[in-house]
Amino acid sequence: PVQAPGAQFSSPSEKEDKVNPAHVCGVKKRVHSKLPNPGNELRGGCGGEQVHDGEKRGPRGIHCGSSVYKNKPDSADLREIFELENEKKDRSLVTHDDLFAHAAKDSKTKANFNRVVDVFNKKDIRRRGHVEFIYAALKKMPEFGVERDIAVYNKLLDVFPKEVFVPRNFIQRMFNHYPRQQECGVQLLEQMESYGIMPNVETKVLLVQIFGEKSHPMRKYQRIMYWFPKFKNTNPFPVPYELPQDPVDLARFSLIRIANDLDAKITVYQLPSTDITETGEEVTQPHIVGIQSPEQQSLLSKHNPNRPVFVEGPFPLWLRKTCVHYYLLRADPAPPEEKTEQEPDPELIGPEQSLFYPQHIDLDLNRDLGDDDSFDVVDVEEGPVYAMCMAGQSDQATLARWICGLQETNPVLGRVPTVFRLESGTRELQMAADVQHDSEQNTEPGTEQEHNIEEETLHSQGMKQ
Repeated sequence: PVQAPGAQFSSPSEKEDKVNPAHVCGVKKRVHSKLPNPGNELRGGCGGEQVHDGEKRGPRGIHCGSSVYKNKPDSADLREIFELENEKKDRSLVTHDDLFAHAAKDSKTKANFNRVVDVFNKKDIRRRGHVEFIYAALKKMPEFGVERDIAVYNKLLDVFPKEVFVPRNFIQRMFNHYPRQQECGVQLLEQMESYGIMPNVETKVLLVQIFGEKSHPMRKYQRIMYWFPKFKNTNPFPVPYELPQDPVDLARFSLIRIANDLDAKITVYQLPSTDITETGEEVTQPHIVGIQSPEQQSLLSKHNPNRPVFVEGPFPLWLRKTCVHYYLLRADPAPPEEKTEQEPDPELIGPEQSLFYPQHIDLDLNRDLGDDDSFDVVDVEEGPVYAMCMAGQSDQATLARWICGLQETNPVLGRVPTVFRLESGTRELQMAADVQHDSEQNTEPGTEQEHNIEEETLHSQGMKQ
């Protein structure tokens, strides 16, 4: 045995009892570094391990045994282990959007959406990652068409663990017990509110089981139940959730909503159709739907034939998430010399008129004593609107057919010049080349058809079809 520096022994037996193995290992290292390395000589290591020349080993540290280096992989194995760890991390960070994307490959239906929720519920009894899953589900609901289904919202609330986030004392209630989960519950109720979905009794029971009665989601539920019945029927012209799919029915609904006149009459001038020519080409005829009230007809009959009328558009109209476009037949305001004051009805001025409720009062009712006179309000006079229409195409040829159809009930249009002021809107417009191609197809040899519409004036009497 090699004596460690600073160690004193009285007898050989004490050497075996009091020697420190760490010191011996360190001394062996220093000794072997100076001595030559014979073929079958013992090399440094604790525990009496023998190493022969046939074994090839790299250099190792002082405090590491040879067993560590015996199982240590090379650089290629390290690269594989690193890639495997990265794959595990990527799998752990996979969002729940992939679940819905995989379910949407077949079809985006309510059954597939519920199947994804059931798979998540059965995956882990502790519902790990339920907050991220609910946020992902709320984002995917419009794609599956279940954003207005109260049963689906209750199914998402059922994903939360029950009686875990309920505060046990007033201190937990005061310091917003489990704020992340409460914020997720409030977000779910806010999406229900934005789509106009009224919570039911099942929603309340789930919220009480999940968050308790004194929580932020429960307060949000109480506010919704208070205000929704008050604003449910405030709109006198409600828009249905499911709009008509037929373009003619949608145009009828939109024009009635714009006109707001019970006496207005809707006329379908042309239905959508597809014709096949002799050459085998398909020619699509767009729909043309117009509306006009008796009062508008009377105003148009009094229009001066020397002053033109204008066809303007398209103007957008939004019906929830659907945008439609309409066109107007209007005129400029009449000059002062052509204005005539309407005489009051003699029946209202005669002896039958009530003295307590007079029909005519010579008072300036536009301003009150409490009004602010520091600014002036300028009333801009607009010209009359004679008719409105919706068409499948926005070209001049299609709208010219609308004007020709209006001549049957308004003969004055045959003597009034018509000017088209069309703008390119966001909808698909027919290109100028397509308009010219359609006009050439509609023109038959031997017939006198004129579709040359001037930019400034258009005499509607000269238009023939």
